[in-house]
Amino acid sequence: MEYIGHKVVVAGGCRTPFLRMSTDYKKLMAYELGAFAIKGLLEKTGVASSEIDRVILGTVVHNQQTANVAREAMLKAGLPDTIPASTVSMACISANMAITQGIDLIRTGQADLVIAGGTDCTSDITIPFRKKAQQKFLSAQKLKTLGDRIKFIFSLRPGDFAPQEPKVAEFTTGLTMGEDCDLMAQKFKITREAQDAFAVRSHQKAHQAHEAGHLPKEICPVQFGGKTIDRDNGVRGDSTVEKAGKLRPAFNKNNGSLTAANSSFLSDGAAVVLLASEQKAKELGLASDVVVRSYNFTARSPKDELLLGPAYASPLVLDELGLQLSDMDVIEIHEAFAAQVLANLHAMENADLTENKTIGSINTDKLNTWGGSLSIGHPFGATGARLVTTAANRLRHENGRYALIASCAAGGHGHAMVLEKL
Repeated sequence: MEYIGHKVVVAGGCRTPFLRMSTDYKKLMAYELGAFAIKGLLEKTGVASSEIDRVILGTVVHNQQTANVAREAMLKAGLPDTIPASTVSMACISANMAITQGIDLIRTGQADLVIAGGTDCTSDITIPFRKKAQQKFLSAQKLKTLGDRIKFIFSLRPGDFAPQEPKVAEFTTGLTMGEDCDLMAQKFKITREAQDAFAVRSHQKAHQAHEAGHLPKEICPVQFGGKTIDRDNGVRGDSTVEKAGKLRPAFNKNNGSLTAANSSFLSDGAAVVLLASEQKAKELGLASDVVVRSYNFTARSPKDELLLGPAYASPLVLDELGLQLSDMDVIEIHEAFAAQVLANLHAMENADLTENKTIGSINTDKLNTWGGSLSIGHPFGATGARLVTTAANRLRHENGRYALIASCAAGGHGHAMVLEKL
């Protein structure tokens, strides 16, 4: 939707380093990572916490102890408890949804400054008991006498303690995202070689961006336990197609083409952006040159078009603005899998592949030039804020005018947004 009302600018962005699951963040919780990002954003922009009107964070890996993770994160970061905070969840575009909610609050005059983004810690996944055991334990809470409690204990069986293994799968189809993407790779005829080459490109671009100082500018170093973490740990600058080609299929063991090398890895991290009304940004001396022009969300069949969100959302947002793909100077597409990005690129330029309108070919010289989720990492609830921050920073660095941001998500969802540098 192209909005009317107050002009909304991206006044800043900040993220923690993104780390592989079960590495240095393994003892932390998502709210703590969110707090690091929020505190880092305020320090980077110089904004007083009392100026913030709202905090909105997305998350996917929910922890019952911190159900409203946005609230816990902002309090941990030291923000006043008078600031409302809310948590949203929309799979891999949870941060995108948080950001658009913040945009609408400012657009309609309900807020002037909003911190929005997301946080996730896959190292802190709650492992539930199976349904039958859950019911037993819940019923035990009603037991009052010692005899009843002893009787309950002797009624338990070893199987009651077997955990329900977490699985990143579509509830409606039962397929993991990797299994579904393998099918999509076959449908769109995306070769293993093309996937490996794209994944290696992502790692090399991210490594170059780190060395050039681009990615460090969007990272807030994290300090805890006597250590300082200031760099993503999934980027492999020495990655080659030859090395990637040696890995075995990760999902379809027989004839699959998706491997650990050309798929995004489970990650921990948080990312936030500072959204502001143009007037407030200028009043506080914040960056006001990158404006949110339009955004939309789409949904398709999770069975047949699970990961084609960018191909469906991008034409809509461009049409709303009367712009062409060729007008975009910066393009940031979430890299869940190399095959997913390549399939969307094909779909955007070939009418016979989807029911969607085609918009032409993407110039890869404009695409994810500072790396992407395949190399930097993909904390589910945080990636959307990383994309917005990177797109805004690239517009400024490259002196471009328009940026297109597009993402897929579980459930067959998609998101696209256009930023404009004034």
